[in-house]
Amino acid sequence: MVKIANIELGEFPLLLAPMEDVSDPPFRKVCKANGADLMYTEFISSEGLIRDAAKSVQKLDIFDYERPIGIQIFGSEIESMREAAIVSSQAGPDLIDINYGCPVKNVACKGAGAALLRDIPKMVKMTEEIVKATHLPVTVKTRLGWDEDTKNIVETAERLQDIGIKALSIHGRTRVQMYKGEADWRLIAEVKNNPRMHIPIFGNGDIDSPHKALEYRNKYGVDGIMVGRASIGYPWIFNEIKHYMKTGEMLPGPTLEERVEVCRQHFTHSLEWKGDKLGIFEMRRHYTNYFRGLPNFKPLRMKLVQSEDMQEIYDTLDEIAHSMSYVES
Repeated sequence: MVKIANIELGEFPLLLAPMEDVSDPPFRKVCKANGADLMYTEFISSEGLIRDAAKSVQKLDIFDYERPIGIQIFGSEIESMREAAIVSSQAGPDLIDINYGCPVKNVACKGAGAALLRDIPKMVKMTEEIVKATHLPVTVKTRLGWDEDTKNIVETAERLQDIGIKALSIHGRTRVQMYKGEADWRLIAEVKNNPRMHIPIFGNGDIDSPHKALEYRNKYGVDGIMVGRASIGYPWIFNEIKHYMKTGEMLPGPTLEERVEVCRQHFTHSLEWKGDKLGIFEMRRHYTNYFRGLPNFKPLRMKLVQSEDMQEIYDTLDEIAHSMSYVES
């Protein structure tokens, strides 16, 4: 049984990675229904939280059916992160997660996210202050290092564990790599196999199939796997991985009707949480992924992304289900 403090996650948990503009409550709901064991909010700006910015505060919304659920925060200033941890704890999550991995310019170039990989003493001090500020378990998500010359994750993991984090998720790339090239899990395995480490170590990067999930579990010995981009438009991946690990057999992929139904559920949740206007607008980024591989899908996709009418979108989804046959991509 893998545990983060007293949170039981099963024998080999599958985690939904926190993804900006993706892992909001509507998306988390369909992933939870399809087998995700632990989920996180989108990352939330510490400065936005302590300024009470509406967008940041809305990201604190969590629901009991999502549990266990972590709130992920990011920032460049230790005191702001400490205050954000206090605010986040009051929202009632099961844990607080710190983002030391986001590589995008508007985060890293402001001293937050993966930028802390260039200043490990500051990262450790920031983490220590957050651990002191909350009664909840604190976890960290990070990368191997800033670049090829600073892959210091083994030492960094020890230092973070020593000041009290309860789990560590590691993306197998450096910040300089962004999302390019192949994730290198060898250093993730080195962290896991370090006899000094006793907290759960979760691997992240390039897990896009049940076959690869099983291969990486067996090869690298991690305590669980974090799935990110492969779940967008395909929340079924969690149950598919679990079934394959248990039986060695692949579940059949979702039928077109199942794809339409889960997309419909996602859209409905989006309307409920965001309201009609924003719910319609922000759902547009998901349609291509839900219906990848459909022949001649472009006209229907254009209807979905151009419509501003809720009923028209529902009708278009019905049209997809009734008039098209799914072809595996």
